[in-house]
Amino acid sequence: MEGESVHLHTDVTEIHQDDEILWKFGADKSLIAEISKAAGIFSTSDYVLDGRFRDRLKLDNQTASLTITNIRTEHAGVYKLEISGEKLTSKTFSLSVYARLPVPVIISNSSHCSSSPSNCSLVCSSVVNVSDVTLFWYKGISVLSSISASDLSISLSLPLEVEYQDKNPYSCVLNNPISNQTTHLDINTLCHTCADSVHCCGPTEAVIRLVLSALVGMATVIILVYDIRSTRGGVRKLIS
Repeated sequence: MEGESVHLHTDVTEIHQDDEILWKFGADKSLIAEISKAAGIFSTSDYVLDGRFRDRLKLDNQTASLTITNIRTEHAGVYKLEISGEKLTSKTFSLSVYARLPVPVIISNSSHCSSSPSNCSLVCSSVVNVSDVTLFWYKGISVLSSISASDLSISLSLPLEVEYQDKNPYSCVLNNPISNQTTHLDINTLCHTCADSVHCCGPTEAVIRLVLSALVGMATVIILVYDIRSTRGGVRKLIS
């Protein structure tokens, strides 16, 4: 996980006088750390690869094990250890680094309240800036649907139809191979029919309804005033 530390162990118990130990990274095998007792070298290369490892590498002076602190996704890749001296030894490490996942968001898929007596339309979504992630809808512990992404910077979304009176637990889960984030569905908060209350409707529809009600009221008053005036005019004509 990003921000954590990784320890790459050499299995060496003691560095001998004539040992030369090299740590290399990537396809180009860039030298990032070196130990040579005979030459008095014990160093890390902070400025290779545009300073990618600056202030992040630590060498153990007894075992030559390498620690990478505060790792980022740019530190993922292949690390190679080469030891020459009394015997030749090499080891290869493949490191995967995963960014922290955002919490998925569940919203109603309708811009206004629903007149449907049975179903509520929902969408769970997440904008991710990491690779190898999957978004799931769960009903209890059973998977209802899923969608995966291997690319960076992508928006994932999954629809769901549930009944208004459904009491089963639903949850939306975003995960990668080492972590997950979960949002539980609150049906009572997100799912309402128009008959439930005026609060089930969106703010735009509520404003429209109020405006229409006011217009109808004004029209009724105008009609009544006109009728009254017409009636009075008719009475005056009869008297005269």
